[in-house]
Amino acid sequence: MSRLEMALSGILFLSVVFNVFLFMYARMAIVRLLAFSEELGDLQQMINSFANHVKGVYELEMFYGDETLKSLMEHAVSFREQIDTFEYIYSLTEQEVSENTPDEKEEEEE
Repeated sequence: MSRLEMALSGILFLSVVFNVFLFMYARMAIVRLLAFSEELGDLQQMINSFANHVKGVYELEMFYGDETLKSLMEHAVSFREQIDTFEYIYSLTEQEVSENTPDEKEEEEE
């Protein structure tokens, strides 16, 4: 083997090792991003549920007009609106779930 062939073999080996490392890192980063997206989507659902619950309690005749519940309801709504700014993150997994749903229905029919 000549020096050129050895140099090219060494560069090829380093390139393969680097590409494998880069692939593993990218895969790990995507998995972490999807897990974060799912957790943020769950948080959004919990906040929506809480805001709806507070609104329901506030609308009861017994509590209607209570300033404490009114401010709590306004706080929950503003918090929900703030979380909506992260929709681009938690919508990553919601789209994936909604795309899989029709396929699952087809499988159940067969």
